Amino acid sequence: MTSAGQMPEVFARRPRRADARRNYDALVVAARDAFAEHGAAASLEDVARRAGVGIGTLYRNFPTRRHLFEAVYVEEVRALCSSADDLAELPPWDALVAWLHRFVAYVATKRALAEQLLHDSEIFQSCRTEIYAAGEPLMRRAQGAGVVRDDIGFDDVVRLISGLTMAQFPSPEQRDRVLGVALDGLRPAAAAR
Repeated sequence: MTSAGQMPEVFARRPRRADARRNYDALVVAARDAFAEHGAAASLEDVARRAGVGIGTLYRNFPTRRHLFEAVYVEEVRALCSSADDLAELPPWDALVAWLHRFVAYVATKRALAEQLLHDSEIFQSCRTEIYAAGEPLMRRAQGAGVVRDDIGFDDVVRLISGLTMAQFPSPEQRDRVLGVALDGLRPAAAAR
């Protein structure tokens, strides 16, 4: 899980008062939805309206559009990483597959945000480290159980799934079928048949 010490500039901005924190959280959720629908050019006035706050509240919390991008990105990473803990009780294969499905959903949101964030920025690199720290244990557990090939690494899987998400699918059902085909490729040869 991401700690405030690893990404201080984002977490330092999160308000301490409960009412201000509710506004902050509502703005992050509204921005995530707006960016997913309209991309990085989504209207900040629309974000404030969706959050039920004034534009002044948005700018008090996020002085620049980039600050808002960073907050949404970090919150998405935190949710993805914490979901790994939620899956710990599942059998190894099921846990890995469920987490990778969540990773696919995360990448869809990330695409709009990544356009605005530098891939070599401290926040981007910290988030990448957190994603690997959450996903690698799931994969190692699945490999230890013999349900995932042992000749691949987590970085291979991240690149495979990330590449798959770059394709435009006419429906979520087709995306899920293609993801299923890719996931079958992770299984040892005898299990994939």
